[in-house]
Amino acid sequence: MLLTQAAQLFYDALLTLAYPQLCTICAHSVEQRKFGVACEACWNATTIFTGAETICWKCGVPAQVEVSQTQPDQMRCRRCDAQSFTAARAIGLYEGALRESVLHLKRQPHLSPHLEDLLVTAATRDPMDTSSRIIPVPLHRQRMQARGFNQAAIIAKALSKSLGLPLDEVSLLRVSSSEKYRAGLDAKGRQETVAGAFEVPHPRLVENEDILLVDDVFTTGATVSACAEVLIAAGARNAWILTIARAQG
Repeated sequence: MLLTQAAQLFYDALLTLAYPQLCTICAHSVEQRKFGVACEACWNATTIFTGAETICWKCGVPAQVEVSQTQPDQMRCRRCDAQSFTAARAIGLYEGALRESVLHLKRQPHLSPHLEDLLVTAATRDPMDTSSRIIPVPLHRQRMQARGFNQAAIIAKALSKSLGLPLDEVSLLRVSSSEKYRAGLDAKGRQETVAGAFEVPHPRLVENEDILLVDDVFTTGATVSACAEVLIAAGARNAWILTIARAQG
């Protein structure tokens, strides 16, 4: 193990000399390729959840005011009561290295090893650790053709490989496209744009399953809630949500 780590550090040092990569945040050199587009210092300055935070059990938002219950599994912000997913978690806040990693993923279908490790850690915490099937939030076919890949599917494939869970890219489809009109909308507006946007063509595949539904960013929760609604209506037992980052507040 030590020999492998030493070899990796030596390899990273050679790459840094031959092909220097600058951190997209501070413009300093990225010391190890495993960190992707940000340096270690910028990763350390980014809010990464450890699992010990006081959060709303359902949507995962960090508590900034007094919560309604004292038991961790009973804490609720109450703003997410109407959303259809069982619970949502993220690696951390949409800031710093996580923000830059998300933006990079929208351009290039690649996850850094460090980001993969953080995703696996989040996915193996309670309650996500009961998941039995992984489904990426789908893109509409027109959006898929324009971009060439689905960033949520890149996340799902990495998790499927690391966790040994089946990857399901056929049980959830996006049948209407509204993604390009969502920027700047509030929670209600986003909810309206995704109403009826998803369907489950193969309900038997999700029946009695604990679905791990993955996406890049949790903003208002409208998209993942719309996905969870049709999955649960099709017979899924739970719809857990996991994203790289979540918006603050």
